[in-house]
Amino acid sequence: MRKEEDFSEWYAAVIDKAELRDKRYPIKGMDVWLPYGWSIMKRVEKAWREEFDATGHREVNFPLLIPETEFQKETEHVKGFEADVYWVTHGGRNPLDVRLVLRPTSETAMYPMFALWVRSHADLPLKVYQIVSTFRYETKMTRAFLRVREIHFFESHTAHATYEHAEQQIQEDLQINERLMRSFCLPYLVSKRPEWDKFPGAHFSLGADTLLPTGRALQVATFHHYKDNFARVYGVTYEDADGTRKYVHQTTDGMSERLIGGIIAIHGDEKGLVLPPEIAPVQVVIVPILEKGRQDEIHNAARELLELLKPHLRVHLDDRDLRPGEKFYHWEAKGVPIRVELGPRDLAKKEAVVVRRDTGEKRSLPAASLIHQLKSLLELIQVDMFSRAEKVLKEGIVAIASVDDARDGINKMGWCGRQECGLAVTERTGMSVLGTPYYPEPASGKCAVCGEPAKDVLYAAKAY
Repeated sequence: MRKEEDFSEWYAAVIDKAELRDKRYPIKGMDVWLPYGWSIMKRVEKAWREEFDATGHREVNFPLLIPETEFQKETEHVKGFEADVYWVTHGGRNPLDVRLVLRPTSETAMYPMFALWVRSHADLPLKVYQIVSTFRYETKMTRAFLRVREIHFFESHTAHATYEHAEQQIQEDLQINERLMRSFCLPYLVSKRPEWDKFPGAHFSLGADTLLPTGRALQVATFHHYKDNFARVYGVTYEDADGTRKYVHQTTDGMSERLIGGIIAIHGDEKGLVLPPEIAPVQVVIVPILEKGRQDEIHNAARELLELLKPHLRVHLDDRDLRPGEKFYHWEAKGVPIRVELGPRDLAKKEAVVVRRDTGEKRSLPAASLIHQLKSLLELIQVDMFSRAEKVLKEGIVAIASVDDARDGINKMGWCGRQECGLAVTERTGMSVLGTPYYPEPASGKCAVCGEPAKDVLYAAKAY
């Protein structure tokens, strides 16, 4: 089935064929990660860890449960999440004196501890991250990776001496995001969320949004500058050089398993997954093409090739007793970037047949230079996949003069800057306002709602 025909059915079928998750767990929106899906997630985790470790962040792991007393301290935060949280009310058969929240996000868990850890300017900047499950009581229709109740979440939290230092952290986060999204082959736009839709408790929020084949936007990363809003609630202060106590300024950066959903949706095809080489658990699969009477010879050659490639690539030899076509179907569904076929004719020519998963291109390469050429081909696949997706994203941004012209895709329009006109975009189109471009774009023409001169560009789209 093609995703253009019925995206929902195609998306579910791809996940099943690739054996990523099992949705039969008896809690809606809490699926079981299967080995292949989890191995992809671990590659994403590895990329995240490498980036944040390299930029001076340290990994922590906070408890899952948050006391209601701490959760309630930040009333604006609670107001944003109170309808979405799971409550723990009993310990065994005994009612708890203080109810506990299953972590919907980590600010109210972390910042009481920040108040203990930060004492002087020498303790700053404080930069930590964790990779954990968060829980949201999602009342809408759930969909694997895109809308779930248990979310595999990546989050960094920082504290700084000044607003300007926190702003510099946001810039570093955006640079990290650019490198990560290149690895995941996910092009995106960065928008400053409107005041009415920023993260509860934030001074401002940024969102990175990609575009799925359905014409809907998918938020794949968020960045929040809290100023000293949370610090004032939780008493996170430091003593500066002249002995004055000051509140810290904080930021967060977050991503989730939605990254996997975006990769599936944007790059997958009627055969199944198409994985970027940088996160593919298997980059190259070797499939022997056997000939009667020469099975041992071909198997031995395939094993030699496996040992040759192992130190350089993530490679797998499929030596199951199945026909080649069945193996091709299996590994295409799993999105392995390169298939290497090795048969009697290839041995005679001292070559191997190499097939790209993303384009289906097939060619013979000399065995003597195979390692170098496979590495180069994987790099080329990585670049090509991002470029194709970026082209689709750019083509999916449509400029409109009036909200009445709104269509599928990311709608770009003039905006007078008034909140009532921003809210009217959602009321009249059913779309989410993504916000204004973080990297400034010149505004021209009139507001798409009221017709007054535009002061800014506004993006809106139907969103997951």
